[in-house]
Amino acid sequence: MMTQKKPKKPWPTKDAMQQVYAKELWGTGDSPFYSGEGSHLSIITKPYIEAVSFFLLSFENPLVVCDLGCGDFNVGKEIVGFSKHYIAVDIVPELIVFNREIYKMEGLSFQSLDIAQDKLPQADCALVRQVLQHLSNKEIQNTLDTLYQYPYVIITEHIPNGVFLTNVDIISGQGTRLKKGSGVDVEASPFYFDVIYKRELCSVDLGGSLGTIRTTLFKLK
Repeated sequence: MMTQKKPKKPWPTKDAMQQVYAKELWGTGDSPFYSGEGSHLSIITKPYIEAVSFFLLSFENPLVVCDLGCGDFNVGKEIVGFSKHYIAVDIVPELIVFNREIYKMEGLSFQSLDIAQDKLPQADCALVRQVLQHLSNKEIQNTLDTLYQYPYVIITEHIPNGVFLTNVDIISGQGTRLKKGSGVDVEASPFYFDVIYKRELCSVDLGGSLGTIRTTLFKLK
């Protein structure tokens, strides 16, 4: 009698993301850790940096900022100066060690955490830039549940242009839902994310099938 093979379990998210950098699945750059074009193309990064910096400058007293999924920190390094303290978080320990060695700035600290499972640092504002799109629906909801501790949350997602099917589930890792014609909408089923108000900070239309990168501010409490 033939025995059925058990379905292969997906790698834990940390292992999957470590592989992304080890095998340079998002490309190569000037350092051994490269977080892809989304963190380096000025057409994508400049509007985001300008919008988030403008928001942070709107406060008389600077905010403590927690960057959840900081990657190679090519974007975060441009925003540190607009915060009271900037806590940069990523799931890949080796990446955090590397960032600590490269970026030594006043008011900046790094932590290696899994944002879907671990207790997150206290802050006034959380940045979640093109992170949820790489996570399974379960991990997205886990992350959303942890975000209620922050008064302000700024979420950036790469979504298809036009009408699209929201929140098709994937296995956490390198890819996103774009290949399935889907994107993450944290306010659509199956997610629950209770916000006081929201406001779009910036949007970059890459054209046609390349989709749009949209950044939204959420007020949670």
